[in-house]
Amino acid sequence: MKRHPDLLQLSREHHGALKLARDARRAAASGDAREIAALAQRVVQVFPVELDPHFCVEEQGILLLLAQAGQHELVARTLADHAELRRLALALATPDADTLLHFADLLGAHVRFEEREVFEAAQASLDTHTA
Repeated sequence: MKRHPDLLQLSREHHGALKLARDARRAAASGDAREIAALAQRVVQVFPVELDPHFCVEEQGILLLLAQAGQHELVARTLADHAELRRLALALATPDADTLLHFADLLGAHVRFEEREVFEAAQASLDTHTA
């Protein structure tokens, strides 16, 4: 589906998040303490400069639009996912395979949820406002 211009950059950024989730999942499954520590460190470094700013753009833009459109369940789930991903990223300052796997699984599921549900609803609202 062709994305509304206001969603294009966010959708592109999801590709990097999915790659991070895949890499984290592989490291967690490896059982190798060095791989786990390296990926945990990568998450700790990447999160505040890539993922959290992305979350903030969503929270200050499309989630407000969706709240105004009455899409409260989508907004609530997105905010809950963001909060849990923030918590897990902080927890990864102490590398742990289970935490890394939980982060990877949630990040992957979250991106798919946003692309399939949140962005579809936002697309409809944006198309209505620009029509």
